[in-house]
Amino acid sequence: MSLRLTLALFAALACGAAPAQDKWPSRPVRLISTSVAGGNIDVMCRIIAEKLSARLGQPVVVDNRPGAATVLGTAEAAKAPPDGYTFLITIMSSMVGNRVLRANLPYDPVKDFEPVTQISTGSVLLIGPANAPYRDLKGFVDWAKKLGRPVSYGSIGVGTSLHLFGVILEKEYGVPLNHVPYKGEVQATNDVMNGTLDVAWVSILIAKPLAASGRIRALAITGPKRFVAWPELATFAEQGFPGFEMPVWGGAYLPAGTPRPIVERLSREIVEVLRTPEVSEKLIAMGQVPIGNTPEEFAENYRRDFPRWEALIRASGAKVE
Repeated sequence: MSLRLTLALFAALACGAAPAQDKWPSRPVRLISTSVAGGNIDVMCRIIAEKLSARLGQPVVVDNRPGAATVLGTAEAAKAPPDGYTFLITIMSSMVGNRVLRANLPYDPVKDFEPVTQISTGSVLLIGPANAPYRDLKGFVDWAKKLGRPVSYGSIGVGTSLHLFGVILEKEYGVPLNHVPYKGEVQATNDVMNGTLDVAWVSILIAKPLAASGRIRALAITGPKRFVAWPELATFAEQGFPGFEMPVWGGAYLPAGTPRPIVERLSREIVEVLRTPEVSEKLIAMGQVPIGNTPEEFAENYRRDFPRWEALIRASGAKVE
């Protein structure tokens, strides 16, 4: 009789636990964005959140936590309860550049997160003011070397891939540069247009409409080939400046310890969102190539890519100011 009661109790507990897990999510989910409002990652988060809300049956609310080259928002996500109600979408710099350059990083990119899926790979470009005395990348480099002072360039923070591309331009091609970190690319772009900043590294989302209206000058785009959404813009390599071919990626993460069924379901749902023509087309127009893979594939890609970026960062001599 005692054995029967014990088995019945275990069965009841098991039955009670399964529905509780199956109910996720039963309340709104917070999506932390490491970007300021209007930035490339912020727009991506909002596109995904809208469609994801419908699939999960609960609101997915974007919470912007920019600052310190994505460190603030990423650290906030790392310390969130591992219950599936907070997840993060951020750029590669959060998990690669910051890991290499910051000794006192307030989170561990590997131990503190569960990879969910890679969202996309993307390219960035170098822009100058519309009235610049140069028309292309070679003209900019020649102008910069004769200027008599370091050229100020903006990025979205120390240790980001945008900062690193500037370091490569300085170290490999002798362009005298002075890095000016910003919280977001919108502010950097505005300062290029008003003349307080010489050039900036920004996304296609920000740059393309401004270049089309003649308010900025697009000089070159990173990546191994021209981007489908801007085929007339030549790459750095095409203009005689190789070294900018590695694409950058963005990904989704949950806090470490999140139950595996939640990790896998969130991954599946985001992948399905990325596969919809509407979302895919919007991301491509932003300069992003949708990926959408499993947590295991994402983790493997990270293990493969990290040593390459680490070697590049260390060789560049990039430092946290």
